[in-house]
Amino acid sequence: MSKAAYWQRGDTIDYINTGTDVIEANTILVLGSRIGVAGTDILPGEKGSIHVTGVYEVPKDGAEISAGSDVYYSESDGSFSANGAEGNVRAGFAVQDAAAGGSSVFVKINA
Repeated sequence: MSKAAYWQRGDTIDYINTGTDVIEANTILVLGSRIGVAGTDILPGEKGSIHVTGVYEVPKDGAEISAGSDVYYSESDGSFSANGAEGNVRAGFAVQDAAAGGSSVFVKINA
């Protein structure tokens, strides 16, 4: 039988900034097929925390998104949409309707 050792709660996880620029708080980060949101500024070469659960208000494209719809993140333009096109990362689901032409949507991430 396999065993597991408790590491951390998992609402936030440790993240090491391997880049050369500061990752500013609230920056959206792609983690494979998931996203995270930097909880604080993370200096190059340093460890910080990123949130991997919660509801966030995020920028969206101009299209309507209905509550309950899957929402995807486009790293290329930094927007969220209901478009699951190749290269977009599933971010979670919309928790409220977001009207066409609106600039943001509330998303429950990684759900």
